Amino acid sequence: MRIRPDVAELIHQGFNNAYIKQRCGVSGQHVAAARRRLQRPTAPERRDATALERLYAEAVPTGRVYDYQPPAGRMPLSPAQQAANRATLLAALRGEAA
Repeated sequence: MRIRPDVAELIHQGFNNAYIKQRCGVSGQHVAAARRRLQRPTAPERRDATALERLYAEAVPTGRVYDYQPPAGRMPLSPAQQAANRATLLAALRGEAA
């Protein structure tokens, strides 16, 4: 039996059989057989994805992680400051003097 690379990767990452079955579109028997072949224990429940995994899973990557909290004491930029930073960056890319 050949084990699909995506199934093997999810098994190694600690996801349970039901999640792998749904994510990869394979049968539960295939996932169980792959898990036995890789000698990995059955995961009792689905683990939480890391911030990097959530970013990769976005349909349209935005670079934002939805549950990100900025460090204490650091405030997010206002829309006006974001626009000013964008204008400065574009001017620098065009080669204009600041």
